[in-house]
Amino acid sequence: MNAPRYPQIPEQEMSERQRQVAAEIAAGPRGSLRGPFLALIHQPELASRVQSLGEYLRFGTGLAPDLVELAVLVTARHWNCQYEWLSHSRIARQSTSLPETVIEAISRGELPADMNDDQAAVYHYCRSMHRNGTPDDATFDAVAQRFGRPGALDLIALCGYYAMLAMALNTARIPLPEGVKPPLPVVQPEAGRP
Repeated sequence: MNAPRYPQIPEQEMSERQRQVAAEIAAGPRGSLRGPFLALIHQPELASRVQSLGEYLRFGTGLAPDLVELAVLVTARHWNCQYEWLSHSRIARQSTSLPETVIEAISRGELPADMNDDQAAVYHYCRSMHRNGTPDDATFDAVAQRFGRPGALDLIALCGYYAMLAMALNTARIPLPEGVKPPLPVVQPEAGRP
């Protein structure tokens, strides 16, 4: 792997604001400064705001944890983000009811066969947003009927937020932990996708 474009800043080299934001992030549900925040801390005001939004999206939407992680996994797969996939497939396996067969199918770029109705609605909604920038009416209506319009908005924000983090991780070249191989297989791009 190529060298990180945003190398980790040792605490003693951080500005006062960087140390403050790093401490806020470490004190929250994330528990430490890691992943995309290793790059984002180079711009501490951005890191602070991104962290706040992420905390709401992961822990405050009211969507079930399996649905949140499903949206993240669809996003990570779309952007081929190895780091995001590694982190969130582990969370999905350890902390949600998302079936292993669903996680594995998404990793291969395949349609999962054994989702429940809520999971299927979220999967199709998120895939539509990444493929087309918007879901069709039937896909939107299915999500809005299940989770309300606020839930539909939360899913849009989840996909957008994790797409931003995937781009940050991929661009920053944040490495996987030592000895860990990239978990996502290479899949052929969709028709019409560069």
